[in-house]
Amino acid sequence: MVSMKDISIKCGVSVATVSKALNGQSDVGKQTAQHIRSVAKEMGYLPNAAARALKTNRTNNLGVLFVDNMQSGLMHEYFSSLLDSIKTEAERSGYDITFISNNIGQHKMSYLEHCRYRACDGVVIACADFNDPDVVELVQSEIPVVTIDHVFNEKTAILSNNVQCVRDLVTYIVKQGHKKIAFIHGEDTSVTQKRIASFHRTCQEYGIAVSEAYIKSARYHDPASSAEATRQLLSLADRPTCIMYPDDFSFMGGRSVLDEMELKIPEDISVAGFDGIFLSRVLQPVLTTVRQDTVRIGREAACRLIDAIENPKAAVAEQVLIDGQLLSGNSVKQIT
Repeated sequence: MVSMKDISIKCGVSVATVSKALNGQSDVGKQTAQHIRSVAKEMGYLPNAAARALKTNRTNNLGVLFVDNMQSGLMHEYFSSLLDSIKTEAERSGYDITFISNNIGQHKMSYLEHCRYRACDGVVIACADFNDPDVVELVQSEIPVVTIDHVFNEKTAILSNNVQCVRDLVTYIVKQGHKKIAFIHGEDTSVTQKRIASFHRTCQEYGIAVSEAYIKSARYHDPASSAEATRQLLSLADRPTCIMYPDDFSFMGGRSVLDEMELKIPEDISVAGFDGIFLSRVLQPVLTTVRQDTVRIGREAACRLIDAIENPKAAVAEQVLIDGQLLSGNSVKQIT
């Protein structure tokens, strides 16, 4: 195994200079440091994690909290793409990833205890119930935290631009001639509140009165709850002409109800989703939806967390908005 002494001999400098260069200390000349790092890479040098932690007070280990209550899990395209992006950016920056849970084997522990047990430098909260006391404890701890799609406790949050996404989707539906638009939303979170507000605001701008009966609550990534909401909407005497779903996966529950009632899309009723997962592009008809930029969301989350870890004195909590992209499929009928 290549040691710092081997590198120092090859470069003609002291072991102390090699150590400083590899640890990014500023008292080594820029060209000298670059040369040392280049030689270290050529020689296949890998720093010992334990020794590095002692010197830098960091383990280069990022925790990722992903609580999957709906069991859609890593098989769900949105989350798999998001988590892969976090992993890719972390590895590019020299960090490892540890998934945080509330147990190790048979031993129960809080999320914070798990983070401390694994010596995580920081945590990305990708999916969790922010009403859970264990999540609150983690966010309020000394460990740097970045949240995804949730604004919480003055921490940096990486968010899809939900206001813009819903506005673009509603605008498209309205321009197709629809005025009776129903909106099935997910759980009561800051994301949901922004989506609902954007829905009402955009409808108001187009002079469309929204019936309270057209607003239904369901759960994200849960076809069963969206199926029930769809039944309620279709039982109305004055049915909507278009139904917006919490996400593309949840739409599958609505689709099953439409199939049961022998209603064709978009001839008998129009529908729209959210997320832009691959499934929505292969359905027939192709689902009108909004694609969330999961690659950029994951990358930004990892970058912001690493920056907070490495530059704690300059860390400022921010809300970073990532624009989505409207994908006009064939599921919204043109009404003349």
